[in-house]
Amino acid sequence: MSRDHKEDQENEIEALESIYCSEIDVLEREPFYKFSISIATEEYNDEEESSGLACKLVFTYTPNYPDEAPEVAIEDPVNLEDMYEQKLLEHLKKTIEENLGMEMIFSLVSTAQEWLNERWDDYKLHEEEERARKLIETEEAERKKFEGTRVTVESFLNWRTEFEESTGIAAKREKSNSGKKLTGKELFLRDTTLIDSDIKFLLEAGDSIENVKIDESLFQDLGDLELGDDSDDEDWVPGADD
Repeated sequence: MSRDHKEDQENEIEALESIYCSEIDVLEREPFYKFSISIATEEYNDEEESSGLACKLVFTYTPNYPDEAPEVAIEDPVNLEDMYEQKLLEHLKKTIEENLGMEMIFSLVSTAQEWLNERWDDYKLHEEEERARKLIETEEAERKKFEGTRVTVESFLNWRTEFEESTGIAAKREKSNSGKKLTGKELFLRDTTLIDSDIKFLLEAGDSIENVKIDESLFQDLGDLELGDDSDDEDWVPGADD
């Protein structure tokens, strides 16, 4: 006894209309049924269409369906890339091959819905990873703003010389030291090798000054020092200059 494909198709349409209600739209009834069923991810909003994925699956029965495959197309895609449409159709072909000989539209719609949900999950994961990457880049940029300048012995000595010249400390020291005996304090301030030796000693001992930070504000008031005041020198003895 030959199978009545037309009757099988009508029975399936009746079942699909009761299952999908507002999602199904019968477009043609002759010579064969052509209808669409809408699918969408949970986040999809048909008023805004700003998030989520959606599309319509358009099915057309063939003369010997379900013993042969129905025609399947995708219409009205929302937020779907072109490659997604092709990949979804290829994915549905596997389900068709597995269900030949049986009414399969419900299985095809379920498979497409699951595939759409997986693609949306992939999209959300990618967006989350991008946000995390940008946050790390922003935090790294902010951190670098507060990092101290890396200091070497040479760069520190150059900075000190330029700073003393720009603030007038060097000139005032030379003026104060001219024509008179230097005190112990003045000898220390004038003999830069004393400072150099301390820095070199730290390096030889294995300590690093790469992360030393120089706060220039600590030196701003040095110009007011009375470098020539012998009374501040503990080694000064009244009458020693006579």
